[in-house]
Amino acid sequence: MSRISDLLFQARMLKAIPRSGFGFLGAGSESVADHCFSTAFIAFVISRMEPQINALRLISMCLVHDLTEARIGDLNSVQKEYVTADEARAVGDTVLDLPFGDDLAGLIDEYQANETMEARLAHDADQLALILDLKALSDLGYQSPSKWLPPVQRRLRTETGKQLAEEILKTEWDEWWLNRLLEREIRVDRKHPNS
Repeated sequence: MSRISDLLFQARMLKAIPRSGFGFLGAGSESVADHCFSTAFIAFVISRMEPQINALRLISMCLVHDLTEARIGDLNSVQKEYVTADEARAVGDTVLDLPFGDDLAGLIDEYQANETMEARLAHDADQLALILDLKALSDLGYQSPSKWLPPVQRRLRTETGKQLAEEILKTEWDEWWLNRLLEREIRVDRKHPNS
């Protein structure tokens, strides 16, 4: 039971580890845990759009895809040019003596191999989480996301991922609530024109 408790504390550590790429972007911030939640939620949505895939496997893969960053940190693409993390060792140490260690390692290995449909969709969910962040920053007036969006979008491998990205890029970040609020105010103004 103590190894399970250790695993939970390792996962909790992701809340304290910032995603390092935002420093290079010049705007925005999030923790690795924030990112994992966004990625897992996107995977849930994708699993409803792709009912033939194993939804539990896809969502679980997204939930744990960056778990080893509690041990190795969040290395962005610039840092990976100079630093090599021993991710295999981090996975091995993470799953050591866990009763479900093979399952956990299997999810991480499948994600890294990127060969199954679930893994490809998980990778797309990972990129879509970044696209959402970049689009929101762009809508708020930051300039640098416009440089980042095209290469991130090119990383998408599935039709579902590409379609979601296109729709995200056509949608304002605050549209989901602002339009409804404005419509409500217009109805009130029409009902009470002199107030």
